[in-house]
Amino acid sequence: MSRKEIYEQKAEALAQPIVESRGYELVDVEYVKEAGTWYLRLYIDKEGGITINDCEEVSRLFGDRLDEEDFIEDAYVMEVSSPGLDRPLKKEKDYVRSMGKKVEIRTYRPVEKQKEFCGILSAYDDNSVTITLEEGQSMVFQKADIALIRLAFEF
Repeated sequence: MSRKEIYEQKAEALAQPIVESRGYELVDVEYVKEAGTWYLRLYIDKEGGITINDCEEVSRLFGDRLDEEDFIEDAYVMEVSSPGLDRPLKKEKDYVRSMGKKVEIRTYRPVEKQKEFCGILSAYDDNSVTITLEEGQSMVFQKADIALIRLAFEF
């Protein structure tokens, strides 16, 4: 397991009880390097959406726990935010919540000469995702071939 994965798992374990005690959902934790700076990001959500005050509260409480544990060796910036409307489907609960809804899928390699697909999420399991296209036919994608899957929004 990489250092990045270890940090993300430890941060998630510390954040989960804090986030849940406030009635929020911990959507994702990521530890990434951008433009030479490490970022530890928590994405939280709740019914009706997250406010800046919600993020500030979790940031303060989580920051205190991080200071106590002090397990990240690098200098980093900690951020807490909403995952946004275009958040990717990553966990089982994301797929459950999105069943029957329109999703967009981007693949790493072309499938039938294209890399972007849009359809209704009709099935999924540990290894695959099935969507129903507008024409009515189903397409099955292996999760390993999917670069991104998220809800499709039409404005």
